[in-house]
Amino acid sequence: MHLSPHFTLEELTASETARREGLTNHPGPDALANLRRLSQTLEQVRSLLGHPIRVNSAYRSNELNRRVGGVSGSAHTLGLAADISVAALSPLVVAQRILDSGLAFDQLILEFDRWVHLAIAEGAGRKQVLTVREGTGYLPGLQ
Repeated sequence: MHLSPHFTLEELTASETARREGLTNHPGPDALANLRRLSQTLEQVRSLLGHPIRVNSAYRSNELNRRVGGVSGSAHTLGLAADISVAALSPLVVAQRILDSGLAFDQLILEFDRWVHLAIAEGAGRKQVLTVREGTGYLPGLQ
């Protein structure tokens, strides 16, 4: 099922861990509505970057989130976050372009120099920008 022109429900709920461990990863009505909003934000990012986006992880059931080591209360469990990458651009460039665009978001995290965590808010976003690397924890801004 398409949630937007370029993003499907299957893509935003896909999980190798869920498949491997036999977990269901189906969003309820509220999370589905949030995924529709998230897909619209991802469409804006795709347009901004001029390249297709690979969604590494978006919606996660609470059990899946626990199994992959996600933080309790993660925006992923609400359908409000996606970890993304773009083959043609480095994660730092992706994050910087999103930040510079003025796009509304709650969190933008450059994670391990491998992907970008982009979360939207149910209300007004915090515009929190962080970088996380192995051994450093979360650092303010893009680094």
